[in-house]
Amino acid sequence: MRYRPFGLTGQAVSCLTLSLGARDIAGGPEAGRELIYSALEAGINSYRLENADPVLAEVLGQALKHVDRKLVQVSLTLGAGDGRRGSDRDFSAQGITSAIDKALHASGLGWFDLAILDEPGDHELPQSTLNALKALRATERVRLLGISGDGEVMDTYVSTGAFDVLATPFHVNASWQVRSRLRAAQEGDMAILVYGYFPDSLNTAKKAATVHVQKKGLFGFGAGPKPVESPLAHAGNFAFLHRTNNWSAEAICLAYALTDPSVSSVMIEASDIERLNTLSQVPDRDMPPGLAAQIEMARVAGAKAA
Repeated sequence: MRYRPFGLTGQAVSCLTLSLGARDIAGGPEAGRELIYSALEAGINSYRLENADPVLAEVLGQALKHVDRKLVQVSLTLGAGDGRRGSDRDFSAQGITSAIDKALHASGLGWFDLAILDEPGDHELPQSTLNALKALRATERVRLLGISGDGEVMDTYVSTGAFDVLATPFHVNASWQVRSRLRAAQEGDMAILVYGYFPDSLNTAKKAATVHVQKKGLFGFGAGPKPVESPLAHAGNFAFLHRTNNWSAEAICLAYALTDPSVSSVMIEASDIERLNTLSQVPDRDMPPGLAAQIEMARVAGAKAA
């Protein structure tokens, strides 16, 4: 595992962040803890709770209780509810404060290194919420404040200087708006987390799983074989991602996200230990020669075609 500075905090974080959600404890708390133990063994010291579910927070806290708290970074996503059915988005001062307090109590972590507001809209952050967040920082229940999303409003949030961290989707075909936002965040001394490095548009495994069923013709006789569409048919300029020896398309996309020096860490999801171990090996691999240039040419060609 490799480590990078996290903004101006002086803290070093693993270049992969394990994102934890309901899927990771669907098999029970022990399964969730085992996943986190494997992440620790792989050198991952950055973890994100995708919501304020106290059960999820408790599982993470139990897995980390024998680790020096100062050596791990834990982020909590706010505004996304607590992961339970019927849980609504809530950016109110009371809702955010309650979510943090409940998750802290359940986890026993003492503090959250980062609170990430989950894609708030233009008018979802009242002044009372901002005041509550400042109070949470003053009491050191939360060390840093972050903003997450990919809408145009994110540019406004970045420009305010009120946040320490930007979390945004970033992949091989990211738009110029996203790349410009990354530069603006870096110039504003914000730490940068990215996710969505392998979007569905590039995940042709899903397309390959779709099988065309042959329809019967008149009187029940076959209408003739229908050509099966190649899973790469819609991969466009990026079809080469699926033809690189000893590299999966996802591994290439993850490695590419890590080539941006402004990125502190990339969020990954790994619902089983085998997948976690596979992804955790990517930071130590060098991309094949010329592949980064090929990606840039494909991106530019795609932009011109659009």
